[in-house]
Amino acid sequence: MPIYQVDAFTTELFRGNPAAVMPLDAWPEDHLLQAVASENNLSETAYLVAGEGGYALRWFTPEVEVDLCGHATLASAHVLYQHLGYADDSVRFNTRSGDLQVRRENGAYTLDFPAYALAEMEVDAAVCAALGAVPQQALQVEGAAKRLYVFESEEEVAALSPDFAALLAACDQSIIVTAPGTSVDFVSRFFGPAVGVDEDPVTGSAHCALVPYWAGRLGRPRLDARQISRRGGELQCELKAGRVLMTGGCVTFMQGEVHWPR
Repeated sequence: MPIYQVDAFTTELFRGNPAAVMPLDAWPEDHLLQAVASENNLSETAYLVAGEGGYALRWFTPEVEVDLCGHATLASAHVLYQHLGYADDSVRFNTRSGDLQVRRENGAYTLDFPAYALAEMEVDAAVCAALGAVPQQALQVEGAAKRLYVFESEEEVAALSPDFAALLAACDQSIIVTAPGTSVDFVSRFFGPAVGVDEDPVTGSAHCALVPYWAGRLGRPRLDARQISRRGGELQCELKAGRVLMTGGCVTFMQGEVHWPR
């Protein structure tokens, strides 16, 4: 079966977030999808199957299937456009989070994703101990197993060096950390030991919470964002009619074949 590895939310190889993408003729058993994702050992492996009006799309970390993933959706659209002859202006994916659309324009791709609501919560002392720092504010991402921790400066976010075993013991949710940026509107990092990804390089689904938060705080819908992981990635974002639009580039790193078990 064909497989592609794509660096998403970047225009340079070896930056952004790598995702594996596998177009399939039909769905095999779930344990096989999970086994291949574990073998790939990337933060996400995306599988897509053509259907009426679009493609069914699923995402797997090395440990679990997830409900929403931005960078692997971006990578899937890139594979369709660049390698499989897809030619329409936009592509629609049917997912566990509903219908998601990706539009191609001027050499980049724009995701149309849901916007998450946020609720104030108390700062968790055990999580802070695992992070090694105390945020200004903590919010629960409603409808998702994620928390948003807001810090005062980009330098604080960059300096975080979590104890991931302690973080997993302290919380069964992923932790998004964010602060105002020095050269962009905001920066972030994403820690997900609960889903088998200690730190994700660039996380589209996290921006479903980050963009509504920063749009409200800064008083404008269009924002430039950077995820300041070791690889790093850039997103141009917009909050529009209850949706989060995220634009970024993709670069193909590798394509090949998986010897699919029979």
